[in-house]
Amino acid sequence: MISYVRGDATNPQAAGPKIIAHICNDLGGWGKGFVVAISRRWPEPEHDYRDWHRHRARNDFGLGAIRVVQVRRDIWVANMIGQHGIKTGSSGPPIRYEAVATCLARLAPEAEALRASVHMPRIGCGLAGGRWERIEPLITEQLTDRGIPVTVYDFD
Repeated sequence: MISYVRGDATNPQAAGPKIIAHICNDLGGWGKGFVVAISRRWPEPEHDYRDWHRHRARNDFGLGAIRVVQVRRDIWVANMIGQHGIKTGSSGPPIRYEAVATCLARLAPEAEALRASVHMPRIGCGLAGGRWERIEPLITEQLTDRGIPVTVYDFD
């Protein structure tokens, strides 16, 4: 089951190792939405994302890819590429549900290896334009059904 709480996903409320998961775009843009809150707390996820994008010709940067960046002894941030572009166009909103599913599937073994719980805002439902009723089942299928605790934060 997914736990829902009011609060700040960049300040996860749980004991033990924690991964903060969020959606990034495939253009290399970082500067609006939840990433601003992440960057206010830790510089490493933004630096890693920008470097990952800068060297994309030689790595796996693209839809469905993830990078897990340690920011504290017990906290990691998962940059997950689940958004194509940054604006709604003729092909709809930027969210790509298949890419989100792939990201979450790739996140699961990372969380298992760290014995970490996963914490997130309602990923993909802000600037990416996604619908929670499509994202929530992906989280259930890829994470909670595998026994990985997930907490979703609704910011006050």
